[in-house]
Amino acid sequence: MKTTPDYKRIYTDLINEKYPEKKEEYLSMLPKENFSVLEVISFNQMLFSGCDQKAHDFNQKHRFYSKQAILEILDYQKKHKYNNMQLARHFNLSRNTVTRWKKLFLI
Repeated sequence: MKTTPDYKRIYTDLINEKYPEKKEEYLSMLPKENFSVLEVISFNQMLFSGCDQKAHDFNQKHRFYSKQAILEILDYQKKHKYNNMQLARHFNLSRNTVTRWKKLFLI
């Protein structure tokens, strides 16, 4: 049995604790129950864009992407006609990671 995090509840709690003044603005973006990986990444960037660089670097080193997430990111690359460098910059990845994913999942 696979369980996925309840992102709606997580983000609702985060918004209530950290950004109560912007509650209406952020909560309007959470109407659905299931979030795609790309939606989670974009919401994280929106909420935590002002955090300090040290915390950002630590969190970046400990990211995990499931096979589904990787395929969504590679599909995003095809859809937007990005090269590996543009995709890596967009999602804060290394170019080597993107190349490795393409070798593993597309070839």
